[in-house]
Amino acid sequence: MDLGLKGKKVVITGGSKGIGLATAIVLANEGADVAIIARTLEPLQAAARHIYEVTGKEPLVIQADISSEEGARRAVETAGEHFGGVDILINNAGTSAAKPFEEVDGEGWDADLDLKLLGAVHCARAAISYMRKAGSGAVVNVTAVKGKAPSAASLPTSVSRAAGLALTKAMSKDLAGAGIRVNAVCIGLIRSDQIERKWKQAAPNLIWEEFSADPRHGIPLGRIGDAEEAAKVIAFLVSDAASYVTGTSVNIDGGSSAVL
Repeated sequence: MDLGLKGKKVVITGGSKGIGLATAIVLANEGADVAIIARTLEPLQAAARHIYEVTGKEPLVIQADISSEEGARRAVETAGEHFGGVDILINNAGTSAAKPFEEVDGEGWDADLDLKLLGAVHCARAAISYMRKAGSGAVVNVTAVKGKAPSAASLPTSVSRAAGLALTKAMSKDLAGAGIRVNAVCIGLIRSDQIERKWKQAAPNLIWEEFSADPRHGIPLGRIGDAEEAAKVIAFLVSDAASYVTGTSVNIDGGSSAVL
């Protein structure tokens, strides 16, 4: 199936590793022009080299802190000026911040909301100005299944992610008339640096496939997911194949969540 992504101009925050990097590779392989944004330059440069090696396309590298309104605006505008527009925005920037309620101080709340919620807001505001001129566009907000069903000791991230889901629905209503679609993906257990650290700390005697398939993870499909599997869902949502899909969320969790 031709996803209709050739020549599309894409901005991905948190693009230096994990789902962001995997999505950049999938979209570049589909012919899109990709800009990757992250706070730290060295991982960005390493990601860019890897993307070029596996796709033959050189991404635009933008070092920025999108938790700042000015940083987010400048990053998106840098991509827009370089590509001559922005067709697709993937708000993927985020960190894992999960503690009991009483252990999260005001600084912790501010940092999490600034990055995961307001970072998405600021990037979207900048990107949408380009999309309106083009008469079309697509946004995907990368959130988490805990935004739908928070567990104990999941703060502040579960609240930030829940806000991201509300943002997705509200934006989809406001922007549909401009031909801009807005969707979300809700991530469960996907292989990442954090998961690999847990594996090496908790079960260094197991190979990855054994750790991934441990039934204690509670995943009906029987294993932890790969970043590429999440990337392919994101690619579908921003593609012409999903032209009548907006204001929805897709769980990428191997069936582990109790909610739709």
